[in-house]
Amino acid sequence: MSAAASTTTETLSPGPRETANHRLVLPADANHYGTLYAGALLQYGLETAYATATRAVGPAANLMLRRVIALECRQSVPVGSLVEIRGAVLSVRRGYLAVGVVGMPLSGQDLPWMDGLFGFAQVGPDGLPCELPAGVEPVAACSLWQPLIERHAKLAKVRGATASWLNTKEPPPEETPPAAGEPSRLTP
Repeated sequence: MSAAASTTTETLSPGPRETANHRLVLPADANHYGTLYAGALLQYGLETAYATATRAVGPAANLMLRRVIALECRQSVPVGSLVEIRGAVLSVRRGYLAVGVVGMPLSGQDLPWMDGLFGFAQVGPDGLPCELPAGVEPVAACSLWQPLIERHAKLAKVRGATASWLNTKEPPPEETPPAAGEPSRLTP
């Protein structure tokens, strides 16, 4: 099979480790321009990501959304469009997995209309993180998933960057009011 034929096949039907979700964009999902509202886009992506993660983990799945790592809307989607969103597990760690989602190209288009990355943690009956069951495997890299695999690897390096200021030992400097006759810092 030629490379072009394998790419076409790869984008036409979901692989065994992929989930496909189809949605009709309804007026209730639209913004004031008559295109898919960002909140509905997030809902569509999250539904696909959660179904993908749950399917990958199997009957022992007790997953909690840990973070929306990235979400990109690349093209407006008009009301009345039937969209397909594919999901696949891209990364697996002890108790955490990252799922990629791709909005398959709309009719007459060549590029995905959206893509995103979602992270899920497996939790135990006590609500605390625990290990995933054995056998959860990421999808093999291919032209559909490679860009998201690379983006996830890049974003994983900045994990926790915003938490460093929470653990500082020095308290934040206290604001002292201006002395009598001094100009306030708030006035020019």
